[in-house]
Amino acid sequence: MTVTIECETGNYHTFCPISCVAWLYQKIEDSFFLVIGTKTCGYFLQNSLGVMIFAEPRYAMAELEEGDISAKLYDYDELKRLCLQIKQDRSPSVIVWIGTCTTEIIKTDLEGIAPRLEAEIDIPIVVARANGLEYAFTQGEDTVLAALADRCPAAPTDTAETAGLVLFGSVPATVSTQLTLELEKQGIPIRGWLPGAHYEDLPALSQHVHVCGVHPFLSRTASTLTRTRKCTLVNAPFPIGPDGTRAWIETLCDVFDREPVGLEEREAAIWEGLEDYLQLIRGKSVFFMGDNLLEISLARFLIRCGMTVYEIGIPYFDRRFQKAELDLLEQTCVEMGAPFPYIVEKPDNYNQMQRIRELQPDLVITGMAHSNPLESRGVNTKWSVEFTFAQIHGFTNARDILELVTRPLRRNQSLNRFEAQTFTPALPGT
Repeated sequence: MTVTIECETGNYHTFCPISCVAWLYQKIEDSFFLVIGTKTCGYFLQNSLGVMIFAEPRYAMAELEEGDISAKLYDYDELKRLCLQIKQDRSPSVIVWIGTCTTEIIKTDLEGIAPRLEAEIDIPIVVARANGLEYAFTQGEDTVLAALADRCPAAPTDTAETAGLVLFGSVPATVSTQLTLELEKQGIPIRGWLPGAHYEDLPALSQHVHVCGVHPFLSRTASTLTRTRKCTLVNAPFPIGPDGTRAWIETLCDVFDREPVGLEEREAAIWEGLEDYLQLIRGKSVFFMGDNLLEISLARFLIRCGMTVYEIGIPYFDRRFQKAELDLLEQTCVEMGAPFPYIVEKPDNYNQMQRIRELQPDLVITGMAHSNPLESRGVNTKWSVEFTFAQIHGFTNARDILELVTRPLRRNQSLNRFEAQTFTPALPGT
């Protein structure tokens, strides 16, 4: 028996992928992101990322006016003016242009303008099309990393001696350090991360380099690394949860002919430390509506925690890039004696609401648009976007995942205890 994968015809109820600048500008510390779009894009960035009065975030909007959209103005001159101002004010090592829906519709030739302007102002300009035509908002990072992969230098000598592992996916420095140390303990040679903290840290690539992703939503980056840069992709489960982290490391050990050391004990110790959270969710059910493409990895981890997953909604499912994760999900269901969840690609939210009403799950992990309507119907919800911004990778961050998952359940327990208390009013004169 295998997991059933269905496809519906629903719309994509997710954030716009230009939101990727929220975490990428913080990860690449010497970068500047210029989002080229309309005032609507600017309003979205302002609302989703917050107005930072005292901070100086390294991103800005190049707002297209009516003259730009009707092609009456010359884009090159205006973009040159903006980039020269960015160079003078911020001195970045790289400027990343984020193309939006409007630049797609009017066919702005960003890829043609960028090389000329880059040579003129002497700053690398990377073009990424992170627009609302993508399936999920997290894929904005995918387009940026794919563009950066094209800028990675070639290894000085393309020989077996330059072989090693390059990891791709934007995670906080603490997480990348943890994952790097875990692999170095196993004797796996790490050649770098894409992206690194600085533009000059882009890893050298060659046909002898193996690459492995840490996010399920980076299929375009994987294709660029393998097809354009001729690297070898390691198809592994993703290091989310202690089970996924162990499987991720074991897969890489197998590729580099290393015997895994101490992983079973390491995973067991993490599970033991999670018991206080596991007691809260063991035997409970969860339903994923689909939002950020992390759904299959999170569902697999929660099944290992003892939960029942009724449905895994996912905006887009790349069967090749997530094959190892899907295999681990099936293996986990068998080992835990859990029912196989339905995976619904491009789910119709109206149909999902009917299924939620029938199944009555203990928790629904959903996009922000559906959270309040579900809560008003007595359904516990958790915003899926919070898992995108939380530290969820590696052995030590499994607790952070369960902190998010159990928060609505713990909140309800506290409310129930509060309502159960009997208050005796004080009598006058006592």
